[in-house]
Amino acid sequence: MVKAILFDWGGTLTPWHTVDAKALWRTIATECNLLPANGGTETSAAPDRPVADEAPLATVEQLVDALLAAEDAAWARSRDEHTSATMADVCAAAGIALTADLLAAHERHWEPHTYTDPDAAAVLAELRSRGLKVGLLSNTVWNREHHERILQRDGVLDLFDGAVYTSEIPWTKPHPEAFRAAMDAVGVDDPSACVFVGDRLFDDIYGAQAAGMRAVHVPHSAVPPSQVGHTVGAPDAVIQRLTDLLPVVDAWCQ
Repeated sequence: MVKAILFDWGGTLTPWHTVDAKALWRTIATECNLLPANGGTETSAAPDRPVADEAPLATVEQLVDALLAAEDAAWARSRDEHTSATMADVCAAAGIALTADLLAAHERHWEPHTYTDPDAAAVLAELRSRGLKVGLLSNTVWNREHHERILQRDGVLDLFDGAVYTSEIPWTKPHPEAFRAAMDAVGVDDPSACVFVGDRLFDDIYGAQAAGMRAVHVPHSAVPPSQVGHTVGAPDAVIQRLTDLLPVVDAWCQ
């Protein structure tokens, strides 16, 4: 019997957006004045510039490249070692500190890409009405507070019985410990009683099945090739929109 439905976030509950990360970071770096105002020719840090003690970056483009490299490295560790990172880790790897202004700018410029699927609220409510636990497990560098503001904004925060953000734990999907943490969050101890819904065939489908769960694929995300793992899972079901999940779950509950 199915007892819990666990969801991925980005690309699943929130539709996939392909984002120009370099342009986004350039906008944030410029807006937050992370480099000297003289065009980047200084070689020492300005007093109010949040940089590490190491050799400073000389231009905005160098900083942007460093931030992109740090993000890529975090995703590579998630893919290969299944270990987590935070926004502070990404910034530190790029040679800057994560300040409140930088974090606020990052969240603001990402906001257009965070809106919850319009079908989500009704689907989550229907699952709960069937007596099922509903959970969330996201590979993310963002903190819980940021995610909860997004979910609250879209009226779905209270529809989850538990949520796990990998920025708070050592592991990322597809590591079994990440899925176990999500089970613990909703109070279910049998993975065979859990269904995981996600958009990534490695992190979500392969990972959930390796942890003993059934897995449902939402196949609409253009996952970057550098983030595709070593194994492609074969989903137990494929849905084109979230509302398609309800008859799948109902059939498994009979």
